Amino acid sequence: MRHTERHRSDRIGWLRAAVLGANDGIVSTASLVIGVAATGAGPRDVLLAGIAGLTAGAMSMAAGEYVSVSSQSDTEEADLRRERRELAEDHPSEREELARIYVGRGLDLELARQVSDQLMAHDAIGAHARDELGISDLQRARPVQAAFASAASFAAGAVLPLLMVAVATTATMAVVVVAASLVSLATLGGLAARVGGAPALAGAWRVSAWGALAMAITYGVGALFGAVV
Repeated sequence: MRHTERHRSDRIGWLRAAVLGANDGIVSTASLVIGVAATGAGPRDVLLAGIAGLTAGAMSMAAGEYVSVSSQSDTEEADLRRERRELAEDHPSEREELARIYVGRGLDLELARQVSDQLMAHDAIGAHARDELGISDLQRARPVQAAFASAASFAAGAVLPLLMVAVATTATMAVVVVAASLVSLATLGGLAARVGGAPALAGAWRVSAWGALAMAITYGVGALFGAVV
């Protein structure tokens, strides 16, 4: 009989990165174009500023994610090298260490030793990586993949405000960008929460509220400097 039980924990990594990137793309770009529009700039200048913001933001997200995940990857590799060395130098102690972990999880000592023996005979470093270090193949750090995913999700989010700038008139630009961005943020937050098993309404409210605050502040700054100029 096929096991059909599904869990949401395996979605945490990619879901976090995708939501963070798309959310940043929408909020950053929408705030930027609204702030520039508030200074009295024309549609062409606003659009160029938005494109520059999209490019800079996507590259910043990629670089930041790559550096962050690379640091995590370096730490994982250092731990695995140390574990391989310990296995080579003192295999019996490592066997007992793994057994004690299973005892802590509820097995009696004899059974824990049997489980430890069998798992280490099959894949010693894999067993210690998973149960001692908390490192699994599913959750291993992948810097390049993370960098591309963050840049792509940011760019995908940033495209929406730019499309609104391209189709809106000068008089309605700010309203159209804000409305479309808030609807998109609410939808994104709700879907992300639903996929992760959380209430959709709470997720939608959380994301859209912070987005609205960011756009309001940026618009106020742009209007202030535009009036001063």
